[in-house]
Amino acid sequence: MNHVPVALTIAGSDSGGGAGIQADLKTFQAFRAFGTSAITAITAQNTLGVTGVHPIPAEMVRAQIDAVCTDLSPRACKTGMLATRELVETIADAIHHYRIDRYVLDPVMIATSGDRLLDADAEHAIMSALLPLAMVVTPNLDEAAVLTGQPVQTREQMHTAARMLVERGARAALIKGGHLAGDTITDVLFDGEHVHEWKRERLHTRSTHGTGCTLSAAITAGLAHDLTLLEAVNDGLDFVYRAIRTAPGLGAGQGPLNFVGA
Repeated sequence: MNHVPVALTIAGSDSGGGAGIQADLKTFQAFRAFGTSAITAITAQNTLGVTGVHPIPAEMVRAQIDAVCTDLSPRACKTGMLATRELVETIADAIHHYRIDRYVLDPVMIATSGDRLLDADAEHAIMSALLPLAMVVTPNLDEAAVLTGQPVQTREQMHTAARMLVERGARAALIKGGHLAGDTITDVLFDGEHVHEWKRERLHTRSTHGTGCTLSAAITAGLAHDLTLLEAVNDGLDFVYRAIRTAPGLGAGQGPLNFVGA
């Protein structure tokens, strides 16, 4: 009997290998989950930034999801870069159709380099179509501000944003505090009943490319292994911290993480 859980990532391709589909599949492998994918966009990017984005037609994205779900039956799924409103709505329909309960929504809007990766008209579609399907949504401070329409720059504002996102449909919200000022990073999870916090010393490094993708993929892999959400988030945060601390130092810009020995 096969005991290897299948995880699905629906996201963009990163030619530099540090984020997107590539980071997700490497992370699934590190967590001993079998990785499958549906590519939403091809990007030309490296550690210095994004130089081109080519969205995949929505019908082809749906065909990829259908191919995976009708044969391999993923136990958990995540979405990353979705690019357009049509893609958001197509993916929401597929997640609903296949009743994917363990769904992690990483609302990728802005790359680590600052490049915008989501059309403005897709933001409302994420809120209305995908948020209510999510077991957990994992925005950084900038993305949380866009989703809630309020500034998210302090620990208190992170708590407020997490509660707002749950009120708007997500079952849980993990607000990532990597962009907080100071030498301590705080991550906040609200699961609909309780607030959980993780505090870590900031690592002063330029190797932070793909941290959000990696974290959401790690949580997805944990859920595929039947971990509770709290366990999956805890393991994911630990993995990302180690992956940043032991990063290989590649590239001239925001370098990739260590997916091999973390």
